[in-house]
Amino acid sequence: MSATLDQFRWQAVGRRKTSVARVYLTPGTGKWDVNGRTLGDYFPRPSLVQHIQQSFTTTDTLGAFDVRAIVNGGGQTGQAGALRHAIARALVEADGQHRTKLRAAGLMTRDPRAVERKKPGRAGARKRFQFSKR
Repeated sequence: MSATLDQFRWQAVGRRKTSVARVYLTPGTGKWDVNGRTLGDYFPRPSLVQHIQQSFTTTDTLGAFDVRAIVNGGGQTGQAGALRHAIARALVEADGQHRTKLRAAGLMTRDPRAVERKKPGRAGARKRFQFSKR
């Protein structure tokens, strides 16, 4: 009985602000491919790299999977959050026992915060124009 490649490949989608990340996990040595670049190359800030790897460190699986990710939309912080969310979801696909740890760490919940739209007659979403008495 032969195992197919898709049997050992898990995928998930994560979102944050206006960013969307599609992640493909395969058992491996911890190689990263984010939009054709390495993790440290795509996200130069170490705090963002640490933020992204939080799902792996929570489940003690850092270096156990190769990660291929396609990320688009938004900025660096939003993309990092989307990638973290997608990795957490993919880890649950790979092993359902990770769900309790990831849920307790708050990594399974999609962050609903987004930029509030600008309102008419205002300088921004909430800011008013300067008041002049005379």
